Amino acid sequence: MSTSHFLKEVPFFCDFSIEELAQVRKLFVERCYKKGAPIFFEGDTGEELFIVKSGLVKIFRFDRSREVILALFRDGDYFGEMAVLQTNQVRSASAQALEPTVLYAMKRKDFQMLLANNPKLTLNLVDSLMDRLRRANEQIEDLTFLDARSRIIKTLLMLGNDHGVAQENGLLINMKLTHQQIADMVGTVRETVTKVLLELQDKFLISIDKKFILLKDKGALEALL
Repeated sequence: MSTSHFLKEVPFFCDFSIEELAQVRKLFVERCYKKGAPIFFEGDTGEELFIVKSGLVKIFRFDRSREVILALFRDGDYFGEMAVLQTNQVRSASAQALEPTVLYAMKRKDFQMLLANNPKLTLNLVDSLMDRLRRANEQIEDLTFLDARSRIIKTLLMLGNDHGVAQENGLLINMKLTHQQIADMVGTVRETVTKVLLELQDKFLISIDKKFILLKDKGALEALL
């Protein structure tokens, strides 16, 4: 896939022509990160928007001594938009590559120039940001009203919807996930995640192979909620 066709899959560039995206591509710089490498830290000055070309990125914060994973981003996802939409803003969370990762980075001044010259980009960006806001509100509600077991199941379904790859025997979540990472996403402890995942495996609703989780019966998992 060409870079222009790849960028067209990014939500706020979806209405751009291939010719327009070829010009947009010139504003991006490609950056490569090793597994475990930091991309930025909470409190850093935010000067760039990032799009994941390949790899896996974790967005997280620390609550006292505990890590809280806010999001996981794969190919075609974007992050860092909050700090580039307003001047003199700092990063509200940290970002780290969980596997070898290639990112496209665009400076604030270039992104704001695009926004000023392309009303359709602004509208698409607002629409995309509203989707993220709705999901953030839903996560807050889940932490308030759902027990840990339900939050784990719902997170698996969400990851399947966002990053699932259809297989003959189910839906494969296309990223390696440790029990601790899932615990950090749902606000519980690793032991609880292990217990729930074993329960779901015993019921033949999921299977796990080398940290890849296969949702074998998505409908039954949804019914559990």
